[in-house]
Amino acid sequence: MEHELPRFATFGDFYPYYLGEHSNRICRRLHFVGTTLVLLTLGYALLAPRPMALLLLPLVGYGFAWVGHFFFEKNKPATFKHPWYSLMGDFVMYKDIWTAKIKL
Repeated sequence: MEHELPRFATFGDFYPYYLGEHSNRICRRLHFVGTTLVLLTLGYALLAPRPMALLLLPLVGYGFAWVGHFFFEKNKPATFKHPWYSLMGDFVMYKDIWTAKIKL
């Protein structure tokens, strides 16, 4: 039987859980690559302008992250139960990696 994902009242409550689900360094690195590609693809789509490139955002963002979860972290992404908090967590963790609060 699969364990039940806890409920969170705020993003502040969720983020420590999110970080715990990203303890594997390869998983974090794959998230970092995916988030970087999302930002680059978004910039390209808006500046080029190539709006069809926006269709790549879920593929590059979730593709790298889900490989990290399923093959390295060995857990189910929080996206399935907490999509908005999880998306926010991706970008906060990305910032925390850039500011050296979290090791890549």
